[in-house]
Amino acid sequence: MSFFNFTQILADASVDADESQYGDYVPSRAVSYIFVILFALSTLAHLGQGLYARMWWTIPTILLAGCLEVLGWSGRLWSSFSPTLQDPYMIQIVCTIIGPTPLVAANFIILGAIIRILGPMYSRLGPRNYSRVFLSCDIISLVVQGAGGGIAASASDLDGANLGGNIMLGGIVFQLVIIVLYSIMSTEFLFRYVHDRPVGGLKPASQSQATLGGAESRGEMDTKTKIMVAGLGFNILCLFIRAVYRTIELSDGWNGRVINTEVYFNVLDGAMVVLAMYTFNFAHPGHLIGRDMGKSLSKKDRSSLELETVQTGRV
Repeated sequence: MSFFNFTQILADASVDADESQYGDYVPSRAVSYIFVILFALSTLAHLGQGLYARMWWTIPTILLAGCLEVLGWSGRLWSSFSPTLQDPYMIQIVCTIIGPTPLVAANFIILGAIIRILGPMYSRLGPRNYSRVFLSCDIISLVVQGAGGGIAASASDLDGANLGGNIMLGGIVFQLVIIVLYSIMSTEFLFRYVHDRPVGGLKPASQSQATLGGAESRGEMDTKTKIMVAGLGFNILCLFIRAVYRTIELSDGWNGRVINTEVYFNVLDGAMVVLAMYTFNFAHPGHLIGRDMGKSLSKKDRSSLELETVQTGRV
């Protein structure tokens, strides 16, 4: 399939949209099939990768996001056959609005592991606090978006739909702000690591000195870590683009041009989330970071130092 033909499919809207729940169009059946298959394949792959690496945290994050996207696009596929039904419309609104949120949470967890590996002294927040703060914000965003989506989907009049839309907009804007803050802090962390400028201003000690003194040491950024960092950056970029699109879409209103143009949704929401999902398939933390997510590094360093002390007779 050529790029031109694929673009034509993305822009295609079925005929007879006069009574469609989607306003000026009926969801493209071909596009819906494509995204259901893509999300299903990625989710199944993540299930296998997560079980193999025994990374259980991927279940309520990456796997949940994939399942919600499959369900949401299945709703759009259902609507392509029955565009006047409200149930599939409700399913796609709620699931596609909250679906990427657990995927954003995965970014926070992975960055915490990278900070733990490279050196917490370069971060303004410790690895554990990083996850706690941003995950808490992500959960708030998820609840607000879900509540707004439910209200909008079940509304019987325009006022109810507008109320739900405004609540969803608040959740999306909050998530967008969190993504921006996360990006700024992670960029600062990498800048400080590359230029060896710890937050406190003190240079990190060597591994042996750090272990003896209880200080933190600078970790090595090997090839796997570099790939993980690059994957993390591309993933959050895709989710940022999607959040910006959703913010503009909801700000434009239910009768606006953005929400009534199918190709915008297909490219700026569906395609962005697909890319984000597959990024973690190819740059999977289980392979690049490991099951322990960097938690065993300090233990390993301490064990190595104790062995060295015994062998050399040092106190």
